[in-house]
Amino acid sequence: MYYAREPGKINHLRYDTLAQMLTLGNIHAGNKMIVMETCAGLVLGAVMERMGGYGSIIQMYPGGGPVRAATSCFGFPKHFFNNLHEFPLSKVDSLLSGTFSTETLPSEPEDNALVEEESNGSIDEKQASIQETEEESTETAMESNQTEEQETMDINAEDIGFKENQGKENKENVREKQRKQQERRKKLIETAALLREKNADGLIVASKFHPTPLLLSLLEFVAPSRPFVVYCQYKEPLLECYTKLRERGGVINLKLSETWLRSYQVLPDRSHPKLTMSGGGGYLLSGITVVSDKSKCDSSNLEALKMEEPSSKKRKVQDLHC
Repeated sequence: MYYAREPGKINHLRYDTLAQMLTLGNIHAGNKMIVMETCAGLVLGAVMERMGGYGSIIQMYPGGGPVRAATSCFGFPKHFFNNLHEFPLSKVDSLLSGTFSTETLPSEPEDNALVEEESNGSIDEKQASIQETEEESTETAMESNQTEEQETMDINAEDIGFKENQGKENKENVREKQRKQQERRKKLIETAALLREKNADGLIVASKFHPTPLLLSLLEFVAPSRPFVVYCQYKEPLLECYTKLRERGGVINLKLSETWLRSYQVLPDRSHPKLTMSGGGGYLLSGITVVSDKSKCDSSNLEALKMEEPSSKKRKVQDLHC
């Protein structure tokens, strides 16, 4: 439905390309997957459906929070979301460098100070309003008769009661906001602990951002001998990503592919390919992580290999001497 009506929301991700991503990513129950996508939660929902509620998923998201509009359309039961974690992309660098701590998370003293200022401001406003109503009541009492005094006192009492109720509601809202911030902070700490283990069973990237920095940073959390899949609507960013991965090492079986889809009209005596069909479904870069041996990449070894003559040339020289 998304691809037929609003493909821009899912980065023009075609359904056969999505199926290829799930297959190349080896997604099954019990996995620990990292998903980075900006397809309105469509890829996340597909991964959750394939895993069937078993295993854990860590969703990396840009901005203030994850988008799961399409995920809610799958109709998953509540226990599917028990093992769904989320982590902001802005904290990945600090997590890799070891500077990540609870001090950098939301609901810090700055936020609490703002909440306290709001609560103090509401209390001051309440006291000022009570004083103003008292002054107004005294003035009206001196100017009016006894019946008018009773009416104004009743009105003032109602105003004071209404403002007291409003003050209680503000306090409850502040407490609710603090409780939600503490819960979010606790979940972020749990997700950071999962990522620090660096034993994810796979990585899925399908975003509107450039894939190279995303993939190079998120591959650090994936265990060796595990698959990864990157989707992009265009080929050029994936070519750059392919080159960077070859230079970096630590991956094998790199493949850049494009899925091709042809729709047929099947009718008696007039079956043929449809005249209007999809021109392209995007590109996929897939591979498998391995342990990179850094000792082989030393500069001294590289210089020695450059200085050494090829074996074929050595043989020719030996033959001539003989």
